[in-house]
Amino acid sequence: MGSGVGVALFALSLLLVSHEVESAIGVNWGTLSFHKMRPSTVVDLLKANKITKVKLFDANPDALRALMGTGIQVMIGIPNEMLSTFNSDLFVQQNLSRFIGKNGADIRYVAVGNEPFLTGYGGQFQNYVVPTMVNLQQSLVRANLASYVKLVVPCNADAYQSNVPSQGMFRPELTQIMTQLVSFLNSNGSPFVVNIYPFLSLYGNSDFPQDYAFFEGSSHPVPDGPNTYYNAFDGNFDTLVAALTKLGYGQMPIVIGEIGWPTDGAVGANLTAARVFNQGLISHVLSNKGTPLRPGSPPADVYLFGLLDEGAKSTLPGNFERHWGIFSFDGQAKYRLNLGLGNRGLKNAKNVQYLPSRWCVAHPSRDMTQVGDHLRLACSEADCTTLNDGGSCSQLGEKDNISYAFNSYYQMQMQHEKSCDFDGLGMVTFLDPSVGDCRFLVGVTDIGLSSSTEPMARWSIYHICIGLLIWTLTM
Repeated sequence: MGSGVGVALFALSLLLVSHEVESAIGVNWGTLSFHKMRPSTVVDLLKANKITKVKLFDANPDALRALMGTGIQVMIGIPNEMLSTFNSDLFVQQNLSRFIGKNGADIRYVAVGNEPFLTGYGGQFQNYVVPTMVNLQQSLVRANLASYVKLVVPCNADAYQSNVPSQGMFRPELTQIMTQLVSFLNSNGSPFVVNIYPFLSLYGNSDFPQDYAFFEGSSHPVPDGPNTYYNAFDGNFDTLVAALTKLGYGQMPIVIGEIGWPTDGAVGANLTAARVFNQGLISHVLSNKGTPLRPGSPPADVYLFGLLDEGAKSTLPGNFERHWGIFSFDGQAKYRLNLGLGNRGLKNAKNVQYLPSRWCVAHPSRDMTQVGDHLRLACSEADCTTLNDGGSCSQLGEKDNISYAFNSYYQMQMQHEKSCDFDGLGMVTFLDPSVGDCRFLVGVTDIGLSSSTEPMARWSIYHICIGLLIWTLTM
């Protein structure tokens, strides 16, 4: 819609019905993959599974165009690296006004940074957050969108701390900026967005009770005055509630921006655990039971992390980083999951265009004693994380290990003839070499998105550069 008046009228019409929508389970749509489906294919996957809320890590125009006219509510993101030089008017013009309108994209939130207060960042982004929000809010007002598009800041759970939930408080060095932030959120009708990962608590602490990470009850409950906590999610959530209460905003709505469980790449990261955790979470949230400090008031919305596996993510936090999806990279459901949205299980993506059914494997009659350098090349560029301890392919024999690495590289190179040479050690086969639960993938051809901007804590420039190089060479 071309005019500011038109946008204003459309936003007003949406406002009359928009906030009657009940809380729901949404998903994070990350795009750090060497094998990307077209945005339209991903949106069809969302629609087939009746998913009505999606969170992006940037404002990719291809994704937003695919979401136009679907009625799916969208949260777009501003990468941390953009905050220091951010032009709010230009951002609103390019990423909001041009997409919002009749049959447009239903953009409800703009995430200003992603976990900008993360301790690992050493404070390099935090001073830009509130000024950016203030400027962006003014730009929204000028564009007649301020009453409809809300600004949020997804925070990592390390922004607050406590031994027991009722004593929760924000980190001392964040008290001033958090006071400013929650005051801004409250004044503009925005929720507090937090990312909670019980898996990471379990992964990073050998003393963490495993059953406390799930929702089936725990043999190690946490007593806290009159309350008792039987799962890590409730304890973490109420720690935030207590921290907000100390600042005078105890009733502020809370949205879970990221939460999930990986299926591979570490001990405890498997299909069964992921299904049990995610199904337990969904059932817990949709029961409206709430938490001890907010009985009957579950999170406003919950965005599962993530929709798809992302094989190009950095493995610095752990090999599991590439395996958070409830769907594999090609939109195939990994396990049965009822999202509480009308379908009893997940529906697979349709019309996915795969490369031909062929694989690269270790040549059966070649001596593999000199294969080391080739393995290092293959696994430095392609995804071999399932081969490591705890992975679904960790029990393969030596020759199958080599074949898996060769094939990962071969598929990443779009099955280019020379990419299966490896100085004569590789060969192409038309027989699927998959073994048990270890899947030897075949790549997809419908590459759509060409970039993504998930937080630096979750990816490396090196992997992105390689992904972009491959994309360029295959166009």
